Amino acid sequence: MRASDKIVAEKIYLFLSALFITSLVVSNIIFQKFFYWYPIDFSLFGQPLFEISVGLLPYPITFLITDLISEIYGKRRANLVVVTGIFASFFSAGILLLGNILPAVDYSPINDTLYEKVFALSPIAALASMIAYLIAQFVDIKIYHFWKKLTKGKKLWLRNNFSTFASQFLDSITVVGLLCVFNILSWENFIGLSMASFIFKIIIALIDTPFLYIFVYLFRRRFSLKIGEEIDWNTDDK
Repeated sequence: MRASDKIVAEKIYLFLSALFITSLVVSNIIFQKFFYWYPIDFSLFGQPLFEISVGLLPYPITFLITDLISEIYGKRRANLVVVTGIFASFFSAGILLLGNILPAVDYSPINDTLYEKVFALSPIAALASMIAYLIAQFVDIKIYHFWKKLTKGKKLWLRNNFSTFASQFLDSITVVGLLCVFNILSWENFIGLSMASFIFKIIIALIDTPFLYIFVYLFRRRFSLKIGEEIDWNTDDK
């Protein structure tokens, strides 16, 4: 790969990483608000099926990005952005925790009570999310590359969806389970919320498959990559 192409590839990787980290951190901060994402009143195990946290809205983007990075940049680069996301999430949780400890002045628009109500649970949510996220993302990357090797770089839709289905199932039951352990959610809602979360993520995964094809096509065309080929950082054609 030419030196100029390496620079472009690194810049794109940086922007993808920034989008990944932002989506991950924001999902942990806004998770306490729930909404109906489809206007049908249908319950599963006593829990409204289409009732989910707004924190799930940016979260599926992280799996699309790791699949794209896995396809073009390789497994090592995908694992690197996952570890970076974990660091960013814990760092943001630490800042929120510090903000909760420091007392507000009398004229502060946000007093201690309001701040605690909105942000106090975020560090706990971040911990639960990170444990689930760590398991899910590494499973996603591992399964993705397993299918990539098995299909010799073909059937992009297969590895994208199979890896996401398995990882999102683990992520949903783990994060909801941990939130129940920390008494943020009730165990009565465990199955319903887990299934509602999983179904939403699966639908998003199916929707984002065409976008993955488009992005992978553009990357392959820009960097002259063959099907199944990844960017080789060890070459430098001048």
